[in-house]
Amino acid sequence: MRTLIVLTFLAVLVMAATCYESHESMESHEHYYPFINRRRANDFIQADTRLGAITQERIRERTKAPHERQREMCEDYYPCELYAYRHGYAAAYKHYFGRRR
Repeated sequence: MRTLIVLTFLAVLVMAATCYESHESMESHEHYYPFINRRRANDFIQADTRLGAITQERIRERTKAPHERQREMCEDYYPCELYAYRHGYAAAYKHYFGRRR
């Protein structure tokens, strides 16, 4: 009987230690309503900056450097890519595509 009382007391202590809710967890209002609206969620992002970055990225995609375009053409053609591993992309492009011009 004494063992049962001691085990019950230990179980109550363990439950009290693990189920305790501190004041810090209650500070955030997420406990009551975990979702926030879209405007508040995106308040920290500046819309102009984000749109400007997207625009700059699109401009860079349209205007690539000539060597970048040459490298992409060479990567798409497997023999040119193999040649480029050994001699470099400039030499491989000149070898496979330079005669066309």
